[in-house]
Amino acid sequence: MSEKELYSHLGELTKDKEQWKENITFVASLLKEQSIKIIGKSLWLLGEMGMLYPEEISPFVEQIAAFLKSNDELLKERALNALGRIGRTDYELIKPYRDEMFLLATDDSPSVRLSFIWASENIATNTPEAYEHFIPIFEKLLDDKNVRVRIEAPEMFRVLGKRKPNFVRHCLNKLKLLSEEDDDRIVRIHAKGAIKAITQSK
Repeated sequence: MSEKELYSHLGELTKDKEQWKENITFVASLLKEQSIKIIGKSLWLLGEMGMLYPEEISPFVEQIAAFLKSNDELLKERALNALGRIGRTDYELIKPYRDEMFLLATDDSPSVRLSFIWASENIATNTPEAYEHFIPIFEKLLDDKNVRVRIEAPEMFRVLGKRKPNFVRHCLNKLKLLSEEDDDRIVRIHAKGAIKAITQSK
């Protein structure tokens, strides 16, 4: 298949969850392709597949995680996204790569930093205790110079606030300041959502 045909095929496969389980090995094989576009699409799909079928995805997690060290911004984003989805269902599968994921919290690319937050939210949904000692990393992201990152950063505090409010209660003053003074309206709204989650949880 040409790159265009293969990309189209992956798009159709993404929509057909009934075919996911039997196609995991095929999609993983595409990580060896030369096309960044195909690899990126494959990483995204493997993350979605892995959330539903963690046991079947487990032989390929190391291969997925290798793209955290890629020189390509898109592939780093997609590797983070995939590990986040897989880790949402089975944290133990992605735990060996946690430190490499955290290194990308300070990546030069705002899109990579954004994907780091998004992946962390996914994992923290079911394994919030994994983040108990890493809150300062997310506090710094609340002050990120990129507005897209600042929009997403409070969402991690909302996720943790619902599940482990004691982890993030000390951040209420910072979130309050963000909710009142940030230049972006969505950042202010998300900060208020995080505050609500923390203060209404026991």
